[in-house]
Amino acid sequence: MKPSRRTNLLALAISLATILVAYYFVAEKTFEQLPHIEDEMAFVWQARVFAENQITVPSPPQPKSFFIPFVIDYNGQRFGKYPPGWPMMLSLGIRLGSRAWVNPLLAGLAVWLTYRLGQKLFSGKVGLLAALLTATSPFFLINAGSLLSHTWSFFLTLAFMASWLDTFYLPGNKGSIKRVPKWITISVAGLSLGLLAITRPVTALGVATPFALHGIFLLFRGSSQVRKRVLIIGALTILVGSFLFVWQYATTGDPLLNPYTLYWPYDKVGFGEGFGRQQGGHSLYWARRNLGISLKAVEMDLFGWGIVSWVFVPFGLWAARRNLPVWLSIGVLFGLAGFYGTYWVTSTVTGPRYYYEGIFMVALLSAAGIAWLAGTWNKTRKARFALTTILAIFLLGYNLSIYLPNRLESFHNLYGVQRADIEPFITPEAEELAPALVFVQVQGTWTDYGALLDLEDPWLTSPYIFVMGQANAKNIAFIEIFPERQFIYYYPDDPHTFYFSPR
Repeated sequence: MKPSRRTNLLALAISLATILVAYYFVAEKTFEQLPHIEDEMAFVWQARVFAENQITVPSPPQPKSFFIPFVIDYNGQRFGKYPPGWPMMLSLGIRLGSRAWVNPLLAGLAVWLTYRLGQKLFSGKVGLLAALLTATSPFFLINAGSLLSHTWSFFLTLAFMASWLDTFYLPGNKGSIKRVPKWITISVAGLSLGLLAITRPVTALGVATPFALHGIFLLFRGSSQVRKRVLIIGALTILVGSFLFVWQYATTGDPLLNPYTLYWPYDKVGFGEGFGRQQGGHSLYWARRNLGISLKAVEMDLFGWGIVSWVFVPFGLWAARRNLPVWLSIGVLFGLAGFYGTYWVTSTVTGPRYYYEGIFMVALLSAAGIAWLAGTWNKTRKARFALTTILAIFLLGYNLSIYLPNRLESFHNLYGVQRADIEPFITPEAEELAPALVFVQVQGTWTDYGALLDLEDPWLTSPYIFVMGQANAKNIAFIEIFPERQFIYYYPDDPHTFYFSPR
């Protein structure tokens, strides 16, 4: 078998293994196919609406009683605050009854694209190593098994970058890499970046910035054919990305009104008073602080090696010192850091996920560093080759055998959400009480109520609908609104008992 074919098959095997690991060990075993974080709950809610070919639903009576995190009631309509890109993608899984498979499948494709990008920029060996590092990254796998949007945007980032580089830097054959028709690479680049813009707009700005600068350079220095390609990619990006404003108009009546600010008025990008919850607003101090928190979190979850996670990157930078496409790609890391520096908060629950789309670049540089350190096996370099190989195998083995299993275990029952929470409602005894309006008496945190929302549809027509802890005197109004429903009082500390009056 030719070396190129062998690496292709190995990369394919890693990609398929990633799908299975992300689904079985993360989505199924760790997260139990349930939304745990408020963002996930909002994504799932909006995806269910999209799956029924709707954009919004009428606000329910007494909307605050039927609270859904990050879902807004505005002008008599209810909708999620997030851009539509990921809920639209997730809705495809809901239509097929395979919601938990969407991110694992995208993760497998992302690993394959990481391999192909490494193959294009360096070699098949580097691409294969980068794919392996990505596939075993705790940071990557945790999000790949969740219901968050980052794996979709990671895939779109890779698709855009690979297509851009194919269009402008790798026009011909390179070893085993066959030439792709320009109309395909141009279309994929524009459509991918446009979809990224309606999925995670700030991420799209960070990813696009180095390539936009490159595009401007090509407009001035390139041939007429090259300029045409740049303009077509830009036009496709704007065409698809402008759907974000269509979405905002359809939901709020104003194409420039960001739904984030309807939920929290301070939840917007920028500096100064009114941006963020910090006293005096967001500032460069908080931007640096947030970046430091994110970098610290990266060290732990990137490859599961702690501060050693960066050990191979300097050697990768040296190996790529004359590789202009690599330096263009590195610009994505600075773009993400720069644009997310303008946002007032950071998130590290599932790792520093605002920088998730930059994993591939660290993986590529680390893989290039390993390959450069190891060199080629021969009599003069066998010690260097052996030591580098042993070190890499030891670090991978430590992550797979110790860090990754423990890290996944720490996510089980995240925020108190687990499948056991909904099991009392799927017993034959409980089904006899449906349709029911369930008053959840919160005893710990709000997730006593939030854990049950996966059983409720956006139209409040499901067998069970839930209200977060109402006093008995206020329940009379619900009798007139839902006369056909049985009223149940539910106490999470006594999960298998349903009360028909407050206990």
